[in-house]
Amino acid sequence: MTLEERARRLRLLAGAAAKAAACRLCAIGSQRRNNVYGEGDPCARLMIVGEGPGETEDLLGRPFVGRAGQLLERMLAAIDLAREDVYICNTVKCRPTSPGPRGPKNRAPDPAEMANCRPYLDEQIDIIRPGAILALGAPAAKSFLGNEFAIGKMRGTWYEGPLGIPLIATYHPAYLLRQTGGELEGVKRLVWSDLKAVRTKLAELSEPPLPGPPEQVGLF
Repeated sequence: MTLEERARRLRLLAGAAAKAAACRLCAIGSQRRNNVYGEGDPCARLMIVGEGPGETEDLLGRPFVGRAGQLLERMLAAIDLAREDVYICNTVKCRPTSPGPRGPKNRAPDPAEMANCRPYLDEQIDIIRPGAILALGAPAAKSFLGNEFAIGKMRGTWYEGPLGIPLIATYHPAYLLRQTGGELEGVKRLVWSDLKAVRTKLAELSEPPLPGPPEQVGLF
């Protein structure tokens, strides 16, 4: 990728981020602290899409910077990728919340919020044109594959995503953080299988070819 092309994509992403920041189509657009547009390599081979920003992301204006983000970075490192090598964003750019006893609490974005924000996500995909998309969690996967998507049965399979880009889904890092004991080990094995599939796909798409997934017993 030439420096000129990288600079062109950065300009396009900056303009798109400004438009997203000005959006107030949803109530959460007026309630959030920061619009969390996305960040990473504009020429990334892998785009990672989560469901929506949480409290820490809303505060800092960056995706996946809380505990789930730290785990995501370890997941990427397990397949020899750094955070800086990928592009990370969410299906919605503002933090979805519901009232809680100690203040606003995170929730999954509703269909209207996802529909309102979808043009921004589609524009990101069109600008970056990644080789593969990794959807984290059921809400993100359903935004691409429909409400019938069941992550327990359908994760780990490659689907045709936007613009014909290969798309695969796995469990959200936040879901792993809620597991304990044997359940955690079982989910980790499934996620590790999915991550190896991602690495294999990236190796197939790369010129020159990348090495295949590393032989590793566990994620972290």
